[in-house]
Amino acid sequence: MTISKSKIAIGLLVVGIFAVVFGTVLVFVGPIIIDDQIVKNVEINPKNELSYTMWKDIPVPFFMSIYFFNILNPDEILAGEKPMVEQRGPYVYSEKRWKDNITFHDNKTVSYQEYRQYFFEESMSAGNESDVVTIPNMLVLGASVMMENMPFPVRLLISAAFKTFKESAFLTKTVGELMWGYDSKLVDFLNSYFPGMLPVKGKFGLFAEFNNSNTGLFTVFTGQDDIRKVHKVDSWNGLKHVNYWNSEQCNMINGTAGQMWPPFMTTESTLPFYSPDACRSMELIYQRPGMIKGIPVYRFVAPKTLFANGSDYPPNEGFCPCRQSGLLNVSTCRHKSPVFISHPHFYNADPALLETVSGLNPNEEDHGLFIDIHPETGVPMNVSIKLQLNLLMKRVSGITETGKIAEVVMPMIWFGESGYIDGPVLNTFRTNLVILPMVMEYMQYIVIGFGLGCIIGAVALILSKKINSNRTSQPCRAVVASTLDNERTPLLHNSKD
Repeated sequence: MTISKSKIAIGLLVVGIFAVVFGTVLVFVGPIIIDDQIVKNVEINPKNELSYTMWKDIPVPFFMSIYFFNILNPDEILAGEKPMVEQRGPYVYSEKRWKDNITFHDNKTVSYQEYRQYFFEESMSAGNESDVVTIPNMLVLGASVMMENMPFPVRLLISAAFKTFKESAFLTKTVGELMWGYDSKLVDFLNSYFPGMLPVKGKFGLFAEFNNSNTGLFTVFTGQDDIRKVHKVDSWNGLKHVNYWNSEQCNMINGTAGQMWPPFMTTESTLPFYSPDACRSMELIYQRPGMIKGIPVYRFVAPKTLFANGSDYPPNEGFCPCRQSGLLNVSTCRHKSPVFISHPHFYNADPALLETVSGLNPNEEDHGLFIDIHPETGVPMNVSIKLQLNLLMKRVSGITETGKIAEVVMPMIWFGESGYIDGPVLNTFRTNLVILPMVMEYMQYIVIGFGLGCIIGAVALILSKKINSNRTSQPCRAVVASTLDNERTPLLHNSKD
């Protein structure tokens, strides 16, 4: 039994119209469905196995790379000459992070503490923890600056204590000791006679309190009532703002905890976050689009104004007293120790800083920080945060250990924390939050295209039938015309007769 072209054409036409209507509806409804799926996947909710696991246990490889500025001319520095340094490293540590004490609240927030553990990775390092380097002795030079305005007899007492405990202006120790701590009788002395002066009571090391520690009690919004607020900090250690700085704006706790951000970003978006290590909120700005293993990303970088002083950027006046642009004075949250944070090698800083120390070579590739983030979900794909720790050192009258040191902000170390999504986590993320929404987005156009194809096919069949019908009717017309002519011929002959 054959089906007529008319029936086929009608069937194609119905299917085509239905497909076009359905596809058109998807054009308007599809984005809503996609956005709804993204919202469900990125809010902090234990029911969302993928995103909640990524947020809670952070199954992403993180590494901390440490670079020391080894001092080449300590004796000359004491005589007032310009410091000369050479970069040593990296000394790489794998970093394990996890959240604990997780508590959900009725106001759609969740509290947690994030812990960190570090493990030395010799295969990824340019040396090992037994390498010996020379850096400024924070216990001597930092304490000297802190005691600068104290009575002269007190400064003489401090100097005598340094001599008693055989402490000098510069410290030569192994990388492991400088990182995780060494025994110091001077620390015990200072804690006994000047309680609260030092943040440690046991071993003294640059990262002694980082290992097996947490970054404080964060309370962030879950996004379950408003996805635009997801991951944003509600409070830190119970505080809505800090009191380290000199203006309300600078003391604000803005943005997220620095791990994820709200979804649906644009090129006009920024990445604000609060950093307990820097004691302040910071904000990154959009630089350019990119692609990481098939996933579209936006790159955000630090603006040049991030560590600018109040003269060059008035909103930063609250972070002063300031020195040259490029330095953040964190003494107010570091027990008054004369410590400054900057970009590595004074990148994006006042060029005058490079003239005070030999051996620095700043460039964006090695020393610029960035975050590559998937804009639709607010999940970082690749992170590289780099900061430098500097110490203000100078001659202090009455403390002979400072010699004739010329006043200088001296680089000590810089570190980079990096992490990226890879392996099964990347594949699951790409499938659930990139490929499926993309398929749904393209499906609406495929359905419309299929519908239009059916309609065109139906029209073609109808036109084809008409053409064939016309061709069939033409011979019939010719036969009729011939018959009529034959009937007329005798009449013509008769008329002649």
